[in-house]
Amino acid sequence: MSRSELADFLRRRREALPPDRLPATAIHPPGHRARRTPGLRREEVAALAGVSVNYYERLEQARAPRPSPQVLAALGTALRLTAAEREHLARLAGQIPPGTNADRSPVPADAHRLLNRLGPIPAYLVDERQDIVAWNGAAAELITDFGLLPPEERNTVRLSLRLGGSLCSAPAGAEGEFARQSAAQLRTAGARYPADRVLGELVNEFAAHSPDFAVGWRDHDVRPIPTLRKHLHHPDLGELELDRHTLLLPGSDLQLVMYTAEPGSPTAIALARPGTPAVDPSPTRGRGVGEGEDI
Repeated sequence: MSRSELADFLRRRREALPPDRLPATAIHPPGHRARRTPGLRREEVAALAGVSVNYYERLEQARAPRPSPQVLAALGTALRLTAAEREHLARLAGQIPPGTNADRSPVPADAHRLLNRLGPIPAYLVDERQDIVAWNGAAAELITDFGLLPPEERNTVRLSLRLGGSLCSAPAGAEGEFARQSAAQLRTAGARYPADRVLGELVNEFAAHSPDFAVGWRDHDVRPIPTLRKHLHHPDLGELELDRHTLLLPGSDLQLVMYTAEPGSPTAIALARPGTPAVDPSPTRGRGVGEGEDI
């Protein structure tokens, strides 16, 4: 159990929950003070979760014993946590045993076969550190030949910091979203593998170079990975708009990242020209516009 991480997570989630989200039946102690800061008060969370104020205060002060599954469930409801946040809370509280070491064995043969069978769809595999561990020919042609990069540079976050907007750019209003999303993914990985020294070094490196990453890490922003619209700068094809899909491979820490073009779009037409790398049209439009300064 990481008492300090648990305390920080609870405090951040409490402060992020607007008071107007309180149900009409919420219990307010007599003589409660006027609000000076956004978010719920500790006594309000304690009342909603059905625990004593003293116990909840000790949780946020990293002085309480390990909470039971019932208390965690009540806190998750009181703080309106998502499924991903509830799992993260359970890991921080020691209800889900941490992993000892991430799997550093070679990429399984069936994962390589999957990449090859995707044919014209650019795709690569990343591990829990966001290191690129395998890729197909379409990704090398359309994005970059990862094989020409030193192994330590084959990391999606490090590449985004080094390349900036020269490879991808974010849509207006979404600047910095990739850094925050990366912080969320590494925060999840850190809770799963708290003894991973290299992962901790990566977090320190990225936080020092990216204020957006530092904010995402500080806020414990744990969330699922959405399908995102990407703006790719290609030297021959010009500006391309691609949908970035991320899927978790069952039974492993590996994630499959794929890129597709919307059918009939200028990008799909450009990619269909002879002599250009092809990307299969996506059957549906991406669910949202996301980060841009990554791969």
